This record gives sequence, C-alpha cells and structure tokens, in this order.
Amino acid sequence: MGKVIAVVNQKGGVGKTTTVVNLSAALAEEDYKVLIIDIDPQGNATSGCGILKNQVNSTVYDILVNNINIKEAIQQSEHEPISIVASNMNLAGTEVELVNTKQREFILKKQIDMIKDEYDYIFIDCPPAVNILTVNALTAADSVLIPMQCEYYALEGLSQLVQTVGLVKKNINPKLVLEGILFTMFDNRTNLSAQVVKEVETHFKDTVYQTKITRSVRLSEAPSFGMSCIKYDSRSKGSDQYRQLAKEFVERN
Repeated sequence: MGKVIAVVNQKGGVGKTTTVVNLSAALAEEDYKVLIIDIDPQGNATSGCGILKNQVNSTVYDILVNNINIKEAIQQSEHEPISIVASNMNLAGTEVELVNTKQREFILKKQIDMIKDEYDYIFIDCPPAVNILTVNALTAADSVLIPMQCEYYALEGLSQLVQTVGLVKKNINPKLVLEGILFTMFDNRTNLSAQVVKEVETHFKDTVYQTKITRSVRLSEAPSFGMSCIKYDSRSKGSDQYRQLAKEFVERN
C-alpha cells in the first residue's frame, strides 16, 4: 500500500512545491511510482511538471466539488515518470463551495483510498494556509513533511503548524504522524541558520532531515521550463541534494 505525505507549511515561499516536485523526481529516478496531488490554487506543482494549468480538463477542484473519480484527473508529467492531479485557480473558491457539504474534510481521503495501492508514494502539495484544502490533505495523509527556512519567524510558524497537525490527529486522523522537517534555502555561512537548526533539533531531534537544501540558481530556474531540477540539470547541487533527501526519506520508510 502506498504512503500519503502532505507537504505543509502555512507560510509561502519556503520550498514546498520545489520539494514536492524534486523529491518526487528523485524517487521516480529510483523506479518508485509517485503521484503528486496539487491542492494549491496557484498550481505551481502543476506548471512545475510541465502542465498548462488552463488547458487541463479535470483537476483536483472537480474531485472535491464536482465529485468526479480521481482516476479521471490523473495525468502524466510532461518530462518525467511522475503522475499528477493538476490544480488551477478554480480551486480558490472551494472553501465557500463546500461550506454545507457533509464530511467535507474526508472528500480527498475517500478518493485517494481508491488508488492508494497503485503508487509507492503520494505527495500532496498544500496551499500556504490552514484551510479546508489543507485539512483535507491532513485527513488523507499518513504523515506530514514540513519544509522550513532558517529564519526566526519560521520557528513561530512551526509551533503553530505542529499544533494544527495535533488537532487534526486528535479529532480526525489519529494515524497522522510527523514525517520530517526539511530545512530549505539553508545558508551555512550565517549564525542564524545554525541557531534555527539547533533550536528545531532540540525539540524535534528524530524528525529533522540531515539533508539540507541550500539556495540554488538551478532550483529556481527549473520550474520556468516545466521540469524538476533533476531533469533540468541532473548534475547540479540542487539535484544532488534532493537525491540525498530521497535516499534519507526511503531509509526512514
């Protein structure tokens, strides 16, 4: 049975989508069968996989609101052996459209359960907010992966996020666990980065990934070409780091 991982942080610009696309690509490179579910209305994971957001027939919006079967919305990444359920701006109004829907937190879980056995790993790229979309992801997930930057405000956000995960675990999904905390945009030349890492490791020692993702021009460039960094520049520093993360991720699992 596949494992479902929600990649979550309520702060934007921390490398969620970069991590989803590149970790998926690194796992696919090792012949793991991977599905990405993009539930961010911005649809960055969708475009990062080379798919034109406005030319998709069925998206995660149709799964959540129009009750179509998830199998109808799965398509192949343009450049890589990854499957994806796409997203676009139609998803932005989902909170209002589902307001009177019974058990609305479980819609995505019910759909994923039908195809879970067909994949090794299913990554859900969440929006930078704790809303009904994120709650759907946390309800469907087996674990939570948190990418975070090495800055002071990230520590405050991490505390709030862990509380939210705890609430979902207590009230909706008792099997939910913390998969890991990944430092992104890491700069080992600054004291602040070292301090933030030390602080997080004090509280979450066993869940912090040893692999850290540093700032990289190639990682920033790759999405504009609709591909992962691993496909865009296989020998780049960013590609090597995500391969190392994939190795550590698989060893933990």
